[in-house]
Amino acid sequence: MRKAGNSLKKTAAAVLAGILAAGMAGCGGSGQAAGTTAASAAAETTAASSAAESTEAASSEAESTKAESASSGEKTELIVFAAASMTETMNQIKDLYEAANPDITITYNFDSSGTLQKQIQEGADCDLFVSASPKQMNALDAAADETANPDKVDIVDHDTRADLLENKVTLAVPDGNPKKIESFDALADLLKSGDVLLAMGNSDVPVGQYTQKILAYYGLDEEALAKEGKITYGSNVKEVTTQVKEASVDCGVIYATDAFSAGLETVDSATKEMCGQVIYPAAVLKTAAHPEEAKAFLTYLEGSEAGEIFESVGFTALN
Repeated sequence: MRKAGNSLKKTAAAVLAGILAAGMAGCGGSGQAAGTTAASAAAETTAASSAAESTEAASSEAESTKAESASSGEKTELIVFAAASMTETMNQIKDLYEAANPDITITYNFDSSGTLQKQIQEGADCDLFVSASPKQMNALDAAADETANPDKVDIVDHDTRADLLENKVTLAVPDGNPKKIESFDALADLLKSGDVLLAMGNSDVPVGQYTQKILAYYGLDEEALAKEGKITYGSNVKEVTTQVKEASVDCGVIYATDAFSAGLETVDSATKEMCGQVIYPAAVLKTAAHPEEAKAFLTYLEGSEAGEIFESVGFTALN
């Protein structure tokens, strides 16, 4: 039955083709023109259909690319310059913040605030700066007074600036305290007699500048003491801490937080009269590549969760 059906279909198709051919021949020239017009219209329809299909395919490909990009996990890199004394706490905070904000990755640069300030002024990429002293922040803030920023360097977004933390300047000793140093008063006496080796930060490092104020408070000549071999230096607070930890010096002036992190004994803390307050300001930079993300991170640093981490090592949260 299938073969007979196919034969009938072929016969009918042949008859229909013959009728169409005869009709076109009878129409003459006008038939040919009509045939040409019909063929042209068919071609245009085919071309339009093809173009529509191409547009749809391109749109689909674009959407697919966008979806793939979104699912590929591309992250915003937030670059934070922070004082070396914040290394341990800021790394803990990084883990928490990135876990809660999977679209953000934080890259730190830890060093002395003076070194960080210089790097920023020289054009280093940085979104957020946290200094261990207002001095280095003021040097980048055009809103600071002329004595603090005589060149009116304008890199800090002053509207975002905040005093984040307070630290303490302490006198730390090696394990067992071989020299039996009990206070800053005792250190001053030993420096005068020459029977001690003190580690302190360089003059461009905040902890070094606080130590200079303490020496001045006791009427001690830093330059003379250094020439006599009674003082050794570190380029940041971590280097000073290491010297004390390794007992290569008799004592060192470092922050309470660094002493805590290193497991060092502190025998005294400097008063406000001796060296002033140790304030850590933070601010987003005007040159930040990701200012909104930096502001959000600064807000987090001012919050209770970050505050608990800071205070666990001896900082005082100021917000």
